[in-house]
Amino acid sequence: LSESGVPQLVQPMIWDYAADLDVEGKVRLIEKYRRCGFSKVWFASAFKGATGVNQSLTLIGHHLKNHLQWLKVASSSPTDVLEGITLTGWQRYDHYSVLCELLPVAVPSLAVCLQALENGGYSEKIKENVEKLLGMPNLETETFMR
Repeated sequence: LSESGVPQLVQPMIWDYAADLDVEGKVRLIEKYRRCGFSKVWFASAFKGATGVNQSLTLIGHHLKNHLQWLKVASSSPTDVLEGITLTGWQRYDHYSVLCELLPVAVPSLAVCLQALENGGYSEKIKENVEKLLGMPNLETETFMR
């Protein structure tokens, strides 16, 4: 792979939407990419649409945990390796599936995930900030919003 010149042309993206993604495994994968000549990698997370083909509501806590795990991967990797993170928001699982988790119900999840990434974590103060930004008096992350 190194001799092919591909590592000078592209940057790999590592996808994982799990709330309990394997941090150590991702760090080892990044190390493998570096040994192959890739200088930068991207991460791909999800703020909605990655928990079930017919899911209609977004469980914010699942996506928040995923982003917090990606932050652990980033902090356990060389500082110059991460090019960025892509927050995906899947609308359907394939072209034949029904729509899932429409954007309006997922906006709170997007806000929580963006704030967690921007602040390097999530705290009660950050939660209060998201609630204020969204005009929501009680943001639930571990249950479905009503």
